[in-house]
Formats: sequence, structure tokens, C-alpha cells
Amino acid sequence: MKIAVVGAGYVGLSNAVMLARHHEVVVLDTDAARVTAVNARVSPFADAHLQACLDTAPLNLCASGDAEWVLQGAAYVFVAVPTNLNSATGQLDTSGLDDVLARIGAVNADAIVAIRSTVPMGFTASAAVRHGIARLYFVPEFLREGQALHDSLHPSRVVVGGAAGAGAQALAQLLLQAAQARDVPVLLMGAQEAEAVKLLSNTYLAMRVAFFNEVDNLAWSRHLDARMLIEGLGLDPRIGSHYNNPSFGFGGYCLPKDVQQIQSEWPTSAPHALVDAIARSNDERVQYMAQAIAAQSPHCVGVYRLVMKAGSDNWRGSSSLVLVRRLQNLGVRVIIHEPLMAQGDLEGCTLVPSLHRFKAECDLIVANRRDAGLLDVASKVFSRDLFGGD
Repeated sequence: MKIAVVGAGYVGLSNAVMLARHHEVVVLDTDAARVTAVNARVSPFADAHLQACLDTAPLNLCASGDAEWVLQGAAYVFVAVPTNLNSATGQLDTSGLDDVLARIGAVNADAIVAIRSTVPMGFTASAAVRHGIARLYFVPEFLREGQALHDSLHPSRVVVGGAAGAGAQALAQLLLQAAQARDVPVLLMGAQEAEAVKLLSNTYLAMRVAFFNEVDNLAWSRHLDARMLIEGLGLDPRIGSHYNNPSFGFGGYCLPKDVQQIQSEWPTSAPHALVDAIARSNDERVQYMAQAIAAQSPHCVGVYRLVMKAGSDNWRGSSSLVLVRRLQNLGVRVIIHEPLMAQGDLEGCTLVPSLHRFKAECDLIVANRRDAGLLDVASKVFSRDLFGGD
């Protein structure tokens, strides 16, 4: 059975590798470099588990930029293309996704199609009509960058949103068979409910990050031991010890845009003060951290790493980059050490590829997460990392 996966990003490629352990999978991507990498069994992004699987697993997998060839004859099509936030509208930009669905409708409208990109509520149902795809479903992913294949193989749940029937059941069964975990909960629901589940899941995680950052604000301002406060909270099983490590604020590709999207979904007649407060809390946290750093009157601040997740190479929407801008607004000189980026400038800051030179040049080092590479300069590291993890 042929399965097409559109998009060789961390969601699409992880899905492709998971499914290619059991089926013929063809990946479609417009980026020729990504197509070449997939065919050479090289992950185009950092994910150690994914690369190990590409190296060793017997996969029936190939990639191409030829949309018609990829889509023709596919029994299933998984679509995982970016839906970035349009800053002008405050909504997710689904234009690229619409283009893909239009092509599927023209080439293979009989396929069972699963949207794995995050979308506004109501998109799936309207897209099914616009593009003539009778069996179009929204199947949200709940993956972590750097752990995407692991999370695909061990899903917390499988959610399929769309018209009830054989297509929804078949999609759920396909994903369950490809997973390594067993007894995975399956929820079949309307497309709009599934779209909301995805947006609300990320909004809750953002709220949790913001809450523990505010706990840290309280501890900082009252000279309390933040670690003791958080451990005391986390030992309550209703709260738990996860997503509780203070940071400079939530960031990355998913949480900020999904929070903004779900805000726009609420009717004005339905109260949503808590949801509205999440982004504001995050903004205040970054500003509070910038002011705390500037108050130390450093000659030069070095920002150590921009990536948001351990094991990831993605720094899109990094909270550390937002912090850089706030420090500059306060008149602080900033340099950046990010090994993934070549020497040059970013946001008006000098990129310093040499860690030795970076440590020597700045008198205060800002690190969202502590690292063994900073142990020799621990006395000048500013971080709110209490637990050594994401």
C-alpha cells in the first residue's frame, strides 16, 4: 500500500519513517535539499532517534519533488506543511496548506487525507468542500522537537477529527499499527473539536510554563527558594513535576502562534480572561528577566544558545531572541554564541562562534538552560534553570 506524506519537516518526516517500517511511503517536499537528504537517509534536522532509524531500520521510503507522481495512487495522504502565524491578521496562514489540498483534490480526491498541520477551527470542514476531498480529516500531532519520532511511535493519544465512518477508523488503525506503544487511547470526534484539542493542548502547556515562571517571579522578588516552591507544588499528583522548570518565557514554533490563534477563536460573548492573560504573562516575564539582567550593569552580556529544546536545531521564535531585543532596548550590549549559526550579525548582535572568545568577551552570560560547557564560568552565568531540562 502506498502512503504519501507531504512535508519533510519534523512532523512529516517522523510520520513517514514510522509508517515506512510497514508500508511504501513517498515524501513530497518542494525543498530539493530535503528531498536529497531523505533519499540519502540523512535527517535534515536534529533528531538523534530519527537519524538512528534512518541509519539502521529497513524502511520502504523515498522522497521526490514531483507532486503528481507522489500523490497518484496513494491510499492515504498525510499533510504536514507549515501554517505560520500571519502577523497582520493574527491568524494561522493556511495558504500553503490550501495549495497542497487543491493539488490532492485534482490528482487523488479518493484518498483518505489527514491534515497534521495546525489549523484554525472550522478549516478542515470548509477545505473538504473547497477542494472536493470527501475523506478529509484533521489528525493533530502532539510531538516535541528533537523527540518527534519517539513521540510518533509512543503517542499519548490518537485523535481523528472528521465525519464518522470507515475512513476515520482506518486512519486511527493505521497509526495504531505503526506505533510501538500499545493500549493507546483513540478519540474519534468532529473535525472542529479535533482542531480545538490541538490548539487548546498547546495553550494549556503555554499556561503551565507561564505559571511556573510567575512562581519564579514571586520567589525572586521575595528572596525565596524557587526550587523548594516548585518541588512542593509538583509533589501534589494533581499538579505533577513536568513542564515546571523556569525559563525566560515560552517560545518556539508552536506555543506562541497557537495561543494567539485560540484567542481569536473565542466569541466575544464567551469569557476567556485566563487565555488572554497567557501571552501577556509571557511578555512580562521576558521583560522582568531583561530588567534583572540590566540591573547588574554588565559591560557586555553574552547570550548562550538560542535553540529552545535540547537535541533540537530550531531557534524560530526563541524566547532568548526576544530577550536579546529587550536587552538592546535597555541599552545593553549583547553578543551571541550559537554553534548552529555562522559568524556574522543577528538582530544587531555579533555572533561569536568561538566559545572560548565568547566566555572571555562578556562579563555576564545569559543561558536559558545551563550547560556543561559553562561550568568553568559558572560564577558569571545568569539562568533560571533549576532542574536541568526543558
